[in-house]
Amino acid sequence: MSTKQQKKLIVILGPTAAGKSALAIKLAKKFDGEIVSADSRQVYKEMNIGTGKITKEEQQGVPHYLLDVASPLRHFSVALYQKLALKAIERVIKKGKKPFLVGGSPFYIYSITEGWTFPKLKANWKLRKELQKKDKKVLFSMLKKLDPKRAKKIEKDNKRRLIRAIEIAKAFGNVPVLKSHPKYQCLLIGIKREKEELKKLIKKRLSLRLKKGMVNEVQKLHQKGLSWQRLESFGLEYRWISKYLKGEIEKKEAIEKLQKDIEHFARRQMTWFRKDKRIKWLRTKKEAENLIKDFLKNKKRRKQKAFS
Repeated sequence: MSTKQQKKLIVILGPTAAGKSALAIKLAKKFDGEIVSADSRQVYKEMNIGTGKITKEEQQGVPHYLLDVASPLRHFSVALYQKLALKAIERVIKKGKKPFLVGGSPFYIYSITEGWTFPKLKANWKLRKELQKKDKKVLFSMLKKLDPKRAKKIEKDNKRRLIRAIEIAKAFGNVPVLKSHPKYQCLLIGIKREKEELKKLIKKRLSLRLKKGMVNEVQKLHQKGLSWQRLESFGLEYRWISKYLKGEIEKKEAIEKLQKDIEHFARRQMTWFRKDKRIKWLRTKKEAENLIKDFLKNKKRRKQKAFS
């Protein structure tokens, strides 16, 4: 399919706490758009405060898709996300609206913008159960032996992805290269903050989430059947609050470690995004509007310097 024939998709991405959702709503309202979330934890029901899930009031009447579509008790894959997100994007386009893909989960974003074709492999539950008992360092070491190339790119602290990568590597000999079949012409807009500014934003947001009852949310999820192990597998807020609730760590230390962990997570996100030279890094909302206007009109896009 030629670029001119492709449907258009506007992508708003960047590190956690950078302000993606607020900007996306303003832009969606201006350009008659609807938002498809690209957040790997906001797909889960009842995980609201810890994931920073946008409320109905905050949505300001802009429809949002791919929020609350899965049970946290069940596995949710990138392949399943891709299937649901593509349906949502097509639904938005059929309504005559502009689709906005918004989030900070690189795998979710690129599964759509690159049109990845995933290897067909049924879940090996016996293997997964065995691997779940192992430490993350052990799992990473196993993957390194099975598939050194995949080990270089994977998140070492993401147990679920380590297990899935080992599962695929054992079945195929290595993790197959994901074939790309882009379905959309994409405009990638990135929000980037100065290091110290982002730290302050993360701290402010964390404080607000704690006041809203994030600890209570994790406790309720455990009472409803989520094991501590499962809660910790979601990382960040759910990991450190679970450790606090189990009595493994004091609350003050848990919050301090969580702050550092979120900062590290933001850096990992930026490591992914920096590789993509197509991303237009924003300085102002007005520049975003100009980029989108040109993109929708098929005009040559204005040159824009990225800022650090």
